[in-house]
Amino acid sequence: MEHQVTSIIGHLARSHAEMARVLESKRESITNVSHIMTAMPNENLALGDARAIGLSAMDIAKSVTAYLNSLADLEDAIADNLETVIKELDPDQEE
Repeated sequence: MEHQVTSIIGHLARSHAEMARVLESKRESITNVSHIMTAMPNENLALGDARAIGLSAMDIAKSVTAYLNSLADLEDAIADNLETVIKELDPDQEE
């Protein structure tokens, strides 16, 4: 039984590492776009340009929010899986 639990922990660790890798690539992408947005000038903008920049800024805010939500989901998944493994290792222990 312990061998199966150890195997499951190994699979979960690889799965969580892969999710973390995906989130890291998202973070780098969002960071790069935000650097581009902050480098843009704030003056001498025509109305159409200001609107486009505003929409881009809104898209960046949505991306950052999605990234943070993904981190929260990863944390929840790790906690849920760890709880299950701990219960399996010590079934007599209460919560």
